[in-house]
Amino acid sequence: MVSCGEPAGVGPEVAARARAAIGNDIPIVWVGDPRHLPAGTAFELIGAPQDATGVADGVLAVLGHDFGSAATPGQPEPDHAQHVIDVIARGVDLVRAGQACALCTAPIHKKALMEGAGFAYPGHTEYLAALAGVRDVVMMLASDTLRVVPATIHIALEQVPVQLTPDGLRRTIEITSAGLRDQFGIHAPRLAIAGLNPHAGEGGAMGHQEIEWILPLIETMKAEGHDLRGPLPADTMFHAQARARYDAAIAMYHDQALIPIKTLDFDRGVNVTLGLPFVRTSPDHGTAFDIAGKGIANPTSMIEALRLAHKMAAAS
Repeated sequence: MVSCGEPAGVGPEVAARARAAIGNDIPIVWVGDPRHLPAGTAFELIGAPQDATGVADGVLAVLGHDFGSAATPGQPEPDHAQHVIDVIARGVDLVRAGQACALCTAPIHKKALMEGAGFAYPGHTEYLAALAGVRDVVMMLASDTLRVVPATIHIALEQVPVQLTPDGLRRTIEITSAGLRDQFGIHAPRLAIAGLNPHAGEGGAMGHQEIEWILPLIETMKAEGHDLRGPLPADTMFHAQARARYDAAIAMYHDQALIPIKTLDFDRGVNVTLGLPFVRTSPDHGTAFDIAGKGIANPTSMIEALRLAHKMAAAS
């Protein structure tokens, strides 16, 4: 199931193009207002998600959600904001009710939602966690080349040593391990843990967190049965030979995690939320207002997000 996201962005376009590329290999239901789909999109309105199996190959199954008006590419409409939020909630309800196997979310524009509907969450992930009634979730960026998880996400670099705590890192490791087992089908996940400081602190010469608590936490969790290695220097963790030794890497902050995967596999990266009671993926890009409606948006990340969601649901 695909939530429409911001209708003035590239979400409707990449969803339609992904459906055309995937064909009937994966049953896809798009939730949104069909007026927001690109002109010429072949779609069929359905009454329930299960009706998608009867839709012809190449035709997008649409679970209609009336936004009240058409969308102008590149120009978010304040009156659409609450509808965007409601579609996400509707998608969660349908997945949790067993009417769909996974939720793939098209990009939203947080500023538009805050200004148009008082959206009180930093982003998709936090809203989904609230809807699911869970406190701790983990953001994973995944591709065939690399899976990586940042232990801290959208905070200033100066706040990382403050926000990064033993309890927080422990929960990140636990949720990542459980997600790899339960949703990726990896029986005994191997995790590589980056150091916070250059050269993983170099024995205290470049920082003390590795010695004081990161290494002790890793040793404690290894004794509990987790397959962990680290803390490792982040600058030597992501070449091909190193990647072959782990199933996912835990990084300490946003850029330490995202620069490697976006360098190695920019178009195919998928955003995965672990810790939810359902499968959720998303393309690893934003609304791209500057190219919305021009027919040039690359659907590759959406295609990969749909394929990964289907694979994860099958493994769950």
